[in-house]
Amino acid sequence: MQIDVIPEIRLTACDDAEIGALLTDAFGPEFNGRSFHKQRHHLRILVRDEGAIMGHLALLVRDIRIGDHVMPIIGVAEVTTRPDRRGQGVASMMLAAAIAEARASLADFIVLFGDRPLYVGAGFMKASNTLTYALLDDLRSQGTLTRVDDGLMILPLRGAVWDPEAPVDLVGHIF
Repeated sequence: MQIDVIPEIRLTACDDAEIGALLTDAFGPEFNGRSFHKQRHHLRILVRDEGAIMGHLALLVRDIRIGDHVMPIIGVAEVTTRPDRRGQGVASMMLAAAIAEARASLADFIVLFGDRPLYVGAGFMKASNTLTYALLDDLRSQGTLTRVDDGLMILPLRGAVWDPEAPVDLVGHIF
């Protein structure tokens, strides 16, 4: 198996279609064959075997607000492995590559929404901040929402401190 790290601008039509099929299989018809859920990402991490995509993880770069502080983060989205390859370490490989990419960036934290033991094993911690974010549905802006999301997880990359009491503005859509 090989890991490919592909900037969104370099994604081929073939990879885009294969990712779209994988995500639609994994997450349901709301993906409608698209290679992304809410919006395109900045970087894709793919695991391939003999050229075929076995797993996908997307990264996005964003500045968010935590209270009055602006902080650069890397968001993780759309982590999936082909059903016949689950349990073979594909997701762990992708997450390790994502963490390495994030550590090489300016980001202070990696942020994701999930509840898999894999994330805790990689050092992610639950956070219960109140979030404000843009609602996007079917590639249409729908307004904003403010709420707590039980799936919010963070991984510190440097010495920055995450204030667990401060409201968080994602300054864009949830990922």
